Formats: sequence, structure tokens, C-alpha cells
Amino acid sequence: MNKKIVIIGLGLTGISCVNFFLKKGLIPSIIDENDNLKLIKKIPSYIPYHLGSLKENWILNADLIILSPGISVFHPLLLKAKKKGIEIIGDIELFSRYNKTPVIAITGTNGKSTVVNMVSQIMKKNNFNIGIGGNIGYPVLDLLSYTRDFYILEISSFQLETIKKFKIYIALIINISQDHMDRYPLGIKQYRDIKLRIYKNASFCIYNTDNKLCYPKIFYKKKKYITFGTFIGKYKLSFCKKNTYLEVDNKKILNFNNTKLNGIHNYLNFLAVLAITDILKIPKKISLQEINNYKNMDHILQIIHKENGITWINDSKSTNINSTIAALKYLYKKKKIWLLLGGYDKNCELNLLIKYLKNKNNIHIYCFGISSKKILSLYNKSIKVQTMFEALKKIIKLVKYGDTVLLSPACSSIDQFKNFKHRGNEFIKLVKKLHKK
Repeated sequence: MNKKIVIIGLGLTGISCVNFFLKKGLIPSIIDENDNLKLIKKIPSYIPYHLGSLKENWILNADLIILSPGISVFHPLLLKAKKKGIEIIGDIELFSRYNKTPVIAITGTNGKSTVVNMVSQIMKKNNFNIGIGGNIGYPVLDLLSYTRDFYILEISSFQLETIKKFKIYIALIINISQDHMDRYPLGIKQYRDIKLRIYKNASFCIYNTDNKLCYPKIFYKKKKYITFGTFIGKYKLSFCKKNTYLEVDNKKILNFNNTKLNGIHNYLNFLAVLAITDILKIPKKISLQEINNYKNMDHILQIIHKENGITWINDSKSTNINSTIAALKYLYKKKKIWLLLGGYDKNCELNLLIKYLKNKNNIHIYCFGISSKKILSLYNKSIKVQTMFEALKKIIKLVKYGDTVLLSPACSSIDQFKNFKHRGNEFIKLVKKLHKK
């Protein structure tokens, strides 16, 4: 095999691809638009590389291009390569061509990590030997080195752009709403079409009846379709007095009010979790026990400090509009909410969020980062600051008993932080620092 293989992107995914090909006795070439030479120290010195730009002649003379998720398949140079008939895939598709282990693949605008985390906990309790990877931080190609009963993969829209024959046992779309509109110039329709690719070669397709964007465009007889939703679906919610129940086939099996879960968006996540574990024939008793004891992950509605009747909440993983709206719906009964918004908005329609805030007299907004000017123009009651710390210093002088301070930015963190975890951890540090004074 003398194929000219070009790997574009030298992050965790790119390095896993390099190692994969070297094990196969193939030497790929590497391109990265970043000119940081530290990256090159992670690969053998004999591998050809080009940094700082996309090298056109390498791309247009390749036989196979492996694209990291951070680079758009819609880049003009890659569209040119595609027109020439050059195959362009990502690590997910490459993985699928060598994988013989059944895959549970989970995507959605919000809730992916929570669902992956919960499904994996339940499967481990039932003695499944599992591997977890994908968008969650562990490259999928590295999973091939181990024998497992199942792989659970968190899949982003960026990764779905380059799949072709990715075979999946269970495919789940939790929800679809505006996100990454900077990547998809044709808008939400284009974003949705990419997400729906996950159903293409799946045996079981699970989708959210609340969200019509999640519905498969075509229903095939050979596939099995399973539904969940607030009011409609095999798995749904029911409301009786002040209680919210999990129902399966119209039978109440769990009172969510007796769990540690926060918010209807989380209840819906766990309907999807149960749909997966039921397909795997895991006894409901085990699944429900884990759901009953589950606590929110860090950076998702995480209460980080309580003092003088004031609650400080880190929801840094809210990197899009719908995620922030879900947080506000959960906290709607609170006396007063001091909301920290901002970052890079990914060209999403922030006015959808502002529209929701305008009728709420108990919400006070402090905005920072690249999108702060846009937020201020859409909602002139916002207070614009340069940094999150500046906002917190102002807020701590104004908060009173019964108030809630909420970091739920509705934007990505890449303008001022490494990622949402870095932003959330900085928020925690700053809150602690301010309370030491």
C-alpha cells in the first residue's frame, strides 16, 4: 500500500492517527495551521510536516486525507480536493473500518457527556467491559488496542461531517438546537443534516419527540426506532401534583423528585439513558438505582459555594443558547439571578436567548468576552465588563440573601480560556478568592 496519506490537524486526534498508521507500517505527512513547534515533539522526527497553513500541493496530491474535527470539511481547499476525487475521512470513519466491537454512539447539542457518563456507569455496574472515547477526550483509534464488549462514543457534529459507513449498534440524538453556526453557513438545516448522519448505519435509532429536528428523515423497516420525550414516547415524563415521574409504556417507574437530578433537561437525558440500557437488557433495578443516585457532573449546574443565603453556580458547560435557557428554567423560582454571559457566540442567534430574558425582572446580566458588545446591543440593561473577574467583583457587592449567581455563558470559552473546564475552574477560584476577603 503506497498511498499518500495526509493528516490535517495535530491535536490528540491527529497524534492518534499518526500512531495508527505507523503501527500499520505507513508513514503519513502532517499539516497543521498552528505554527507551534511544540506539537512536533510528539511525533517521530522522520515524519514530513508543514506548519502554519494548509499546504495546497500536499492536499491536492494526496490519496487519502484524514481530517481532525477542528478543521471544517467545507474549507475551500478541501472542497477542491473532494472534487478531484480524493477521499476525505476523519478518525471516526477510519476507526469504523477496523472495528469489530458493537458501538453505542451518542450525539446532540446538549447533554452528550452526561448521557455517556451515566450509560457507562450503569454498564459497568452490570459487568460490561467497555471503552469510552470520541469527543469526550479519548481518541477512538486508541480504543482498538483493547478488547471490549462495547464502545460508548460521544460524537460531535464536526466528527459526523466525515463519516461514510460508520456502523453503529445504538445511535442516539438527544436534542438539536442552534450551535456552531460559524461552521455551518447554511444554518440550522445544515447542522441538523450532519447530526442525522448518525442514524445512517445504526441498528437502533433513539430520538427525542420534543424536538422535531431529531426525527429521522426516512424510516427504514430494518431499523428499530425508539422514542423519548416530555409527553410523547415509549419513555416519557408524567406530572402529578408536584411530582415528576419517569414512565415506560405508560407505567410510572421512578419519581424524579426523590433523585439528586436538577431540571427537566436532565430528566429527558435519563429517559434516553434508560432507552439504551433497556436495549442492552440491563435489569431496570440496576439502571434506576444508578439514576436515583446520580449527581450532576462538574461544570453543569454545579453549586460551588453557599454563604449568607446566596448560592453560586458553575454552569460553564453551557456553551450555547439552549443550554443556558435550560439552566434559567431550572432556577426560575429564584428570587434574583445574577447571570454571567459571554465568550465566543459561534454566530448563533443570541436574540433567541435575550427574547427569553426580557420578560424576567429578576435576572441581571453581566456580559464579557467577544460577544459582550452583541449582548449589550440586544439587551441594553446588560452591564458590559472586560472579564469574568470584573463582573464578580461588582456582583459580590450587590447580592443579597436568597440571590443566585450563575455562570451560564451561552457561548464557547475560546476567546479568553482554553476550554469550558478552564473557564469553570477559574470561576470557582475567583469565587473562593472573593469570599476569603
